[in-house]
Amino acid sequence: MAMKLTVLLADDHKIVRDGLSALISAEPDMKVVAECENGQDALDKTEQFKPNVVVLDIAMPGMNGIEVCRRITARHPRIKVIALSMHNDRRYVTKMLSAGATGYLTKDCAFDEFIKAIRVVAGGETYLSPKIAGDFV
Repeated sequence: MAMKLTVLLADDHKIVRDGLSALISAEPDMKVVAECENGQDALDKTEQFKPNVVVLDIAMPGMNGIEVCRRITARHPRIKVIALSMHNDRRYVTKMLSAGATGYLTKDCAFDEFIKAIRVVAGGETYLSPKIAGDFV
């Protein structure tokens, strides 16, 4: 059997982490290796687990997702980062992409889209939510 895609979830809302974790765990080729509620924890657990993909909320207590993304991608260029945010504002998207993220999803996306984004970025491509992709064409 092929190696599972490892995913780290960072969001300050437990219900969001729990829901995403349960859904990801149902995918036969994916595994959640860690969940984090703040930016520093996300950095620490990324160092510890070195996941394939980090799903990062932008608005977290302490260090925000943009700074966390910048630090992760600087230290671990192979680790892919997907921003998961309630903001579909172009400024946030631009900041996350320039910090090194290769994916950006809005929190109102469907679960199928979320899973597709993880597979796309893990495969080395960029994934932007269709809602925001139009702004960048």
